[in-house]
Amino acid sequence: MYKTILVPVDGSKRAEVILSHVEHLVKDNNTKVIFLKVEEEALLLERDEVVNIEKYREAHAARIEISNAYLNTLKDKFLGQGINAVTQIVSGSVVKAILSVAAETGADLIALATHGFGGLARVSYGSVAAGVLQAARIPILLIRSFPD
Repeated sequence: MYKTILVPVDGSKRAEVILSHVEHLVKDNNTKVIFLKVEEEALLLERDEVVNIEKYREAHAARIEISNAYLNTLKDKFLGQGINAVTQIVSGSVVKAILSVAAETGADLIALATHGFGGLARVSYGSVAAGVLQAARIPILLIRSFPD
């Protein structure tokens, strides 16, 4: 049914709730699964604050390395089941990055877990799921995750 499913994850167990649903969707067909991790480039500085660029680059490289290891674990699990899976890491605003990667890869479904914040919490924290839902031009599978 779907040729390419984009699965944005943030490294949390709550985000991984979507994985079993994706597995069921792609079993016994030739669907490609793209595991996406977005590294936010949030650099908040106080006025006149000096930044050590080398330390920033080292920290960014360390985050990328951790993200790569995490995504490869997910990919290997799917590959072990005969599911075509790849990984991608991008930097930027999470919602914009998800939408951009979906367009660039020709994804025909975005599958993600939502933490289920509602009301003022959604306004305060922002909501990746709400942002993607509002702006996406392709189908979205949202699964609500619950804290343990």
